[in-house]
Amino acid sequence: MSYVSRANRNFLADWWLSVDRWQLGLCVALISFGVMMALAASPAVALKHKLPLYHFAYKQLVFLVLGGGLIVTISCLSPQNIRRFAFVLFAASLVGLLSTLLWGVELNGARRWIFIAGISVQPSEFMKPAFAVVCAWLFARQNTQFDSSGALYTFGMVIGLAGLMLLQPDVGQMTLLILVWICIYFLAGASLRFLVMLGCIGLVLGFLVYSEVSHVKSRVDRFLDPSSGDTYQVDRAMDAIAAGGITGVGPGNGHVKSILPDAHTDYVFAVAAEEGGFILAIAILATFAALLWRCALAVYREGLHWVQLAVAGLACLFGLQACINLAVNLNLIPSKGMTLPFVSYGGSSLLATSITLGMIIGLSRRRGSAAREASAYRSEIRIVASREVVS
Repeated sequence: MSYVSRANRNFLADWWLSVDRWQLGLCVALISFGVMMALAASPAVALKHKLPLYHFAYKQLVFLVLGGGLIVTISCLSPQNIRRFAFVLFAASLVGLLSTLLWGVELNGARRWIFIAGISVQPSEFMKPAFAVVCAWLFARQNTQFDSSGALYTFGMVIGLAGLMLLQPDVGQMTLLILVWICIYFLAGASLRFLVMLGCIGLVLGFLVYSEVSHVKSRVDRFLDPSSGDTYQVDRAMDAIAAGGITGVGPGNGHVKSILPDAHTDYVFAVAAEEGGFILAIAILATFAALLWRCALAVYREGLHWVQLAVAGLACLFGLQACINLAVNLNLIPSKGMTLPFVSYGGSSLLATSITLGMIIGLSRRRGSAAREASAYRSEIRIVASREVVS
């Protein structure tokens, strides 16, 4: 234990003593759920595709190990280096989004993936954490320098990125990105009147998307009126959740994974609720809730404004994605292909989620007195304000 003691202040000891171990432990718990569900839900899907029984499970385990390594590596970075990494990731993801429109692989009428070294990558997944950190820094910079350029830059960014995602089309990721921007803007001190105006504009644009994008219209219509089309997947998911009861039907005894094509991705929660029952479902929900609570505490304790906004934005991204997936499984919103972080199968989603949580843990690390940092930040504001007055 001396290797990580306070007397032996090597790099690993500094990281271990400064990291939020509750956040780290909850990440490990989610990864454990991911391992469990990869082994439970994916074999049936592999058999349908005439692949080896544990084809998807082995791939998911590899991605989970890589994801765990990403969390630890990124959490070791300083806030400044996390910000630099976010800018690099933002630029790379932007190139990837443009590439999908030119050379992307079309699946089910959408171009969201590109192949790099034989591996399919979804650039929009990696754009989300980078966007949250870049927006947080720009909004904080706006408050420090008493100008509105930061808000204008982020507004231009979200409009441009939403347009690129709509061209793919990927309405779900576009909506999630806009919601994250609204959350950060609200926390940065946006006018409620302006947010209401943006909400009205959003409703109009949403109606236009509903009118012009056929698969969006179909999903919304089937949600509002199940008799208007096929609702097979969500019906079977609801049946599975109900069949699970309190304790579930037991590991490996579930039926829904054998009949749903997306049982290992979009509807993995239904598989968990059927085989593990209410107990496993609540355990998964409680883990997500506890992790978000730790993020809220980190925001409360933080002294640097841009770090506060970044952690809040990343937590909103993580939490909203989980809520959307769970709401689809429970038939509370129209069907949308969005994974449950760490629990669903999917390489790009899992690695992007790992980057998100690595950033959260890295930005939440104790870096000395929060009061001194807050004081230094307020001093910076006063200095800039005095310069504005002199000029």
